[in-house]
Amino acid sequence: MSNEAITSLMKETRRFEPPAEFAARARIGSREAYDALYRESLDDPDTFWRREAKDLVLRTPWTKTVEGDFPHVKWFLGATLNVSESCLDRHMSTPTRNKAAIVWEGEHGETRTLTYAQLYRETVLFADALAKLGVEKGDRVAIYMGMVPEVVVAMLACARLGAVHTVIFGGFAADAIRDRVQDCQAKFVITQDGGYRRGHVLELKATVDKALAQPQAASVQKVVVFCHLGREKCPVTMHEGRDVWWHHVVDPNGHARREATIVDAEHPLFILYTSGSTGKPKGVLHTTAGYLVGTHVTTKYGFDLRDDDVYWCTADVGWVTGHSYIVYGPLSNGATCLLYEGAPNFPDWGRFWRLIEKHGVTILYTAPTAIRAFMRQGDEWPKKSDLSSLRLLGSVGEPINPEAWIWYHKNIGGERCPIVDTWWQTETGSILMTTLPGAASSKPGSTGLPMFGVVADVVTKDGASVGANRGGMLVLRRPWPSMLRTVWGDDERFRKQYFSDVEGCYFTGDGARRDEDGYFWVVGRIDDVLNVAGHRIGTAEIESTLVSHPSVAEAAAVGRPDDLKGQALVVFVSLRPGASAGPELATTLANHVGQEIGKFARPDQIRFADALPKTRSGKIMRRLLKDVAAGRETTGDTSTLEDLSVLAKLRSDEE
Repeated sequence: MSNEAITSLMKETRRFEPPAEFAARARIGSREAYDALYRESLDDPDTFWRREAKDLVLRTPWTKTVEGDFPHVKWFLGATLNVSESCLDRHMSTPTRNKAAIVWEGEHGETRTLTYAQLYRETVLFADALAKLGVEKGDRVAIYMGMVPEVVVAMLACARLGAVHTVIFGGFAADAIRDRVQDCQAKFVITQDGGYRRGHVLELKATVDKALAQPQAASVQKVVVFCHLGREKCPVTMHEGRDVWWHHVVDPNGHARREATIVDAEHPLFILYTSGSTGKPKGVLHTTAGYLVGTHVTTKYGFDLRDDDVYWCTADVGWVTGHSYIVYGPLSNGATCLLYEGAPNFPDWGRFWRLIEKHGVTILYTAPTAIRAFMRQGDEWPKKSDLSSLRLLGSVGEPINPEAWIWYHKNIGGERCPIVDTWWQTETGSILMTTLPGAASSKPGSTGLPMFGVVADVVTKDGASVGANRGGMLVLRRPWPSMLRTVWGDDERFRKQYFSDVEGCYFTGDGARRDEDGYFWVVGRIDDVLNVAGHRIGTAEIESTLVSHPSVAEAAAVGRPDDLKGQALVVFVSLRPGASAGPELATTLANHVGQEIGKFARPDQIRFADALPKTRSGKIMRRLLKDVAAGRETTGDTSTLEDLSVLAKLRSDEE
């Protein structure tokens, strides 16, 4: 990646200091304090991690902090534990037992609250029921549920038994379930009758039935079904000998006596599947102690978590963000977590903001795609609700455009809340880079500084570090506790995908730069860096520049083959309210890019779209847009696409 690829973000010079009042009581209140802890985490990792893990429940302490190097590393050797004890049992002898663990609201406004004592009881009783059904240590259990408290219970119950859960997002179709069940040879499936999404009933159990009717899913012995909607709203077919109701196998009058199965530090905790552009999804394997320590520490410091916080991560538990920052990280810290079943725009675009007011949310962690969608609807929606309870905002999922950052800061945070933009991946397990609130200034568009124990670098293909403000490949030079251990059943794929590009490093797949203050700026996937007439152009810069225009809500830049230039630059744009699509605006936007970045970056074509194709976690699927721009049929895995009609509409507009 050349300097041209990072030109526009280099123009971003705004910085925002943490409010003095926030910094004064922050867990880490200055850059100097951060620097000292960061240096200790590298120079004396044993002292650092033993201190930071002191609140977690280890049946036996580790005898060695780390062993080995990329690609195969072991952390906290000799430690034995069960993560459910750190998330639940440890709180039973403290005042936290009576604190709300989960505050749930359904799409139609119904609410439930589970205290830590209640969540503990539900988890232990369900773990006992699963054990009686035959679930044993090491078994794989697929969980296909919506955003209900029982999905958290199911995850923790599996962990309590030493079973390996694989959560499948509740919007996936039958084939996606079949492929994941087949790959990990799951013996059990936990699901629910149905759930709501934008007022419609999603028939989850029926989808499981379709998946398990296929011979590739023959490994499944039992299906446990939670009754969420009831027979009138969502009738289901129960298969005799295979299917059992949750409420039939859990004894409501039972005693919560199921002891946790103690496992080794490197015992598998969960498999989470990520989709590639081609081939079958990858089963990313995370193990017990390293993952727990990583999520615990990053939750505590990354969100400056306090005992009285009401914390809301808007992700689904079907994604790694939900695993790490709804379940394991927050619960191990004793946090109160809001869990919301519905969509952000149901019944209207004010739903998120009413939830914050209603439940007194203090920390909001959401995605740039959601922020840009809210921007598109105008400022009046957040103004209708009292957001004064908020004290901290977070961003996750992909690089945030500076203008989206500013809108978030102003309209949601009231210009008083620090924003922690976070960079990490399914494979990293926990946050690896962010600007710790209270410790350092924020720069819109920058993902900040490395977390503790993380050694990030920007390098050339041969592994040489590049200078400040020069583009390159984002790599990690040292192992970290929560890193993936392998790809389930395919260690060669694990080695090739993550450790073959830059010798001795984990290659993230992202392009980035590091500025003179040590802040990292992720400019997008290396695959999304285009070569237009000899100029290397990062798509993130094109998109950020377009979103800075008052007419644009979202933009996605892709390349299409071009005989003259090699690649032509095509940009798909969705507009803010009041803006009118047409040739005049297209010319204006193309000129805007040319003026801000340079004539070499001026798009060859701007196409207006009502919506952009996104994954169910909110990421724009640029790979599909490349196919549309090139006039090709769609290839590769599309199981993560949220709305197929968006893609069909783009193709029909082309015709």
